[in-house]
Formats: sequence, C-alpha cells, structure tokens
Amino acid sequence: MNKKFIKPLILSLTSLIGTTLFADNLVILHTNDTHSNIDVAPDGTGGVLPRKAIIDSVRNAEKNVVLVDAGDMVQGTLYFNYFKGDVEYPLFNLMDYDIRILGNHEFDNGLKELADHWKDVKGARLSANYDFSDTPAKGIFEPYVIKKIGKKKIGFIGINIAPESLISSENYKGMKYSDAVETANRWASFLKNDKKCDLVVAVTHIGYTSDVDKKTDVDLARESKDIDIIIGGHSHTFVNPATPDLTPYWIENEVGQPVLVTQTGRYGKNVGYINIDLDKIAERKFDYRYIPVTDRFPAEKYDVKISAFLAPFKQKVDSVNNRKIGMATASMNNNSRIGAYPNWGGDFALWYGRHIADSLRVSNPSFPEIDFAMVNVGGIRQPMTEGAVTEGQILSTFPFSNFIEIVKIKGSDFIEAMKVASGKGGEAISGNLRVVKLKDGDIRVLLDNEPLDPEKEYILATIDYLANGNDGLTSLGNSKVLWSDPRIMNVRILEYINRLTSLGLPIASDPSPRFVEAVEITE
Repeated sequence: MNKKFIKPLILSLTSLIGTTLFADNLVILHTNDTHSNIDVAPDGTGGVLPRKAIIDSVRNAEKNVVLVDAGDMVQGTLYFNYFKGDVEYPLFNLMDYDIRILGNHEFDNGLKELADHWKDVKGARLSANYDFSDTPAKGIFEPYVIKKIGKKKIGFIGINIAPESLISSENYKGMKYSDAVETANRWASFLKNDKKCDLVVAVTHIGYTSDVDKKTDVDLARESKDIDIIIGGHSHTFVNPATPDLTPYWIENEVGQPVLVTQTGRYGKNVGYINIDLDKIAERKFDYRYIPVTDRFPAEKYDVKISAFLAPFKQKVDSVNNRKIGMATASMNNNSRIGAYPNWGGDFALWYGRHIADSLRVSNPSFPEIDFAMVNVGGIRQPMTEGAVTEGQILSTFPFSNFIEIVKIKGSDFIEAMKVASGKGGEAISGNLRVVKLKDGDIRVLLDNEPLDPEKEYILATIDYLANGNDGLTSLGNSKVLWSDPRIMNVRILEYINRLTSLGLPIASDPSPRFVEAVEITE
C-alpha cells in the first residue's frame, strides 16, 4: 500500500524551490514537539531561524501552503526555564503558523499562564476534546477550522491527549476531557457530511505510540472513516517515509481506506511536507516527505525580525549555558529508560533523600531512614556528553518544576508501580533496587537482593509528580508525604554537582540495567 499511494523521498531545499508536483495542489508543512529548542543544536540540526528559512522557501515556491504545529512547543531548554513562554509564543507568531494545537507541556505553568499566552496566538487555535468553559482559557480554542483552497474545502480538527496522570491535576483544574477517538470521529463526520469538506485533517497530540494504555494516532486511523490525514505529536516519533516497515505511514481505516499518519520526531529537526493533489483527493494523491532542518543556510536567508527578537534572550541563555560546573566521565543517553542516566537520577534522589533525613533527625530523632528512591525517566530531557558539564545543560536536562518528597508507601503499592514501569521498559530507580521480569510476565522487586514485602511500609524518596500518582504510576498516589522540599529539584541537582566538583569528584554512573530479565539455568 505504501508504494502505491506515496513515493518516499527526503526533500532537499534545492529540489524544493520552484517545484510544484501538482497543478492544483495544497502543501501542508507541519512540526511537533519543538520543546523550546530555539537555537541550532551542536550537531548543526534544528533551530527556528533555519526552520523559518525553509518555510519561506516553500511559501515562495507554492501557491497554497498551510503551516501546522502539533503541540509541545514549549518546555525543555533555558528559554522556557527563564522566560516562561515569552520567547516561544512570539516566535511562532513571527513564523506565521496557520494552525496550532496544545501539547501537554503547554500546561506546565498552569491554565492562567496558558490562557495569557494563547489568547495572543495568531492563526487557528484548535482543541476539540478539551472543554475550557470553566477555566481562564474559556473562548480561546475552537474544535475545527475550514480552509478554502481553490474550489476545495479542507477541514482541520485539534485532538489532545487524556491529561490524567500525565499533566499535574492542579495545572488543568476545571478543564473537561472527552475521548480522543470518539471526538475526532464525531467532528470528522460533521466536517465531511455537514460542512461538505473534501479533506479532513486531524492535528493531534496523542502519540504515534504509547507506553501506557492510551489510544494513539495509529488507533485513531484504524477506528476512523472520515479522516484522511493525521498530523501527530507527543511520542517524538520520526515517521520516516524512507522506512515504512519501521513506521508505517499509511494505515487502513475501518472502511478499508488508507489514512496518512505523520510525525516529525522532536526538537525541530525536521519539517514535515505533505503535497496534496486537490483534483485527486479520492485517489489519495498525497506526497509525504520531510525536510531536514540544518544550519546549511547563509546568514542572509535568516529572518531579520526573528534574529533581532531573539538577541537579548539568547545572550542570557548563552551566559548560563557556558558556565561550567562539573566533568562527566562518560556520555549518558536520555533516550533509554534503563542505563546510566536513569540510574544517576535514581541514585541522586537516594543520596539527597538520605542527606535530608539525616538533617531532619537532628530535631526529630524519630524521622525514618530512606529505604530507596526513584524519579521519572521522562524528566530527563537532554543527554549528557563526556567532558565539561554546564549549569545550563543541567537546567535544560531537568526543566520541570518537580520537588523532592519523602513518602511512606506500602510495599504492594510500590510493586504495582514497578509492574507499570516494567511494562514501559524501565524507570529511574536507586541502585539498591532491582526489578526482575519473570517468565510468566510477573515481576519481583528486590531491595538489597531481598524481595520487597507487600505488607510492609517503606520510606521512598521521589518527586511530587510521581508521589501524586502521575506518569501512569497511579498506585504511588497511595503514599503518605512525610516531607516536601521547598526548592525545585534542578536546584538541588546543581548543588549536588557543585558538591562533587568541590570534592574533586566527577559525574559518573553505573550503566548496568536495574530492570532485568530473570535468569534461567540451562543444561
């Protein structure tokens, strides 16, 4: 089916300019999960200035262009840590996005700040399955928008992810959620049948894949009949047209028609490009490609307004990014749920929890010892390279407003959480824990090589986000908080690294997995 309906091709800028594949066509450019990656990365990829150069080139070459973003524009670098959206929102306006939807991280500073930023967003602001009627964001979002391109009507729907156990509950208080697939199908039917749209595009932030029990873009495609294209975000999946076996981009719907499902990865490293022959929509004449975003452009191609706007913010960010605080003995990858970086996070939480508990016992001798610790892998947002480590690097790696908490938890609740974590592929747990995956699909949790007692209460050092049962680890919400840190976790991590450096110690971690398969003895 892939070869029949689409010709995979990596699109270079030189081949793009001046090229129109179809006489009467629509080009949809799309991005997702920028996560505040504003500057070009050290490897020469990404960056908003090269992205804008690509957008301008396509708009100059094509008559009909719609620019779409599928959410999580913010959160992940110092630009958001320091300026709380005052960089990203104006930048996307300067890039003239036509359609934008929310990601889950747009909620990170609460609904009031979300509303304050989104009321000034240019273009269509879509959300069909979030009801903001009882929130500060009332009246800001619409479920759909229709674009008239020549004689054709193109309907766009905004679909968002279920917030429960993903977004902190206080940050979406009053907002009501409706099922993503059901809502998308209802509005798609309305656009096709009532509004007589020739093409329906669902712009989603639900994920091409999911490590928890939530519907994905693939599910939406399979369970739909009126959606033609899905432009997705959230899972950071690079749906590469060159590797259709790894990431299929044509998914058959419930009536046997192919739905184009796309996503461009993360951090603004690619711009998705969909060229649609408007005269042959029924034949699915969609040419899906991607344009790599790199630093290949001469300076004169960069948008002067964006450059001028960015300059003062960049100066502050660069000053922090260049401040060296420690040395790493080896590179640590943030893309794995097990290994060196998750282990380092879990071990930091154990050290810090025990350090605090020792201090608390000075005035309260009965305060308990810390048994083990965990943080969430999803909170580790950047890799660490061997060599010098900067303050900005750490703040960007741990960007969320998480706080260390010491909680009391029943063994059975922690074991249940580890079952979920094991199903995801792992989590950031301390070195005195091992989660053993048994052959029957069950697990065994070991503390200092002894099975955790389901009936016993243990003392856990973790973060408030997990202690509230978020990230799918709902049983952790049964814990009792004994102590909460008044300062944000990344500040504590900076203090920890500075302490290591003052002692002449490097940043180092045990890379061996802490989620392991059970060993069988064979003859």
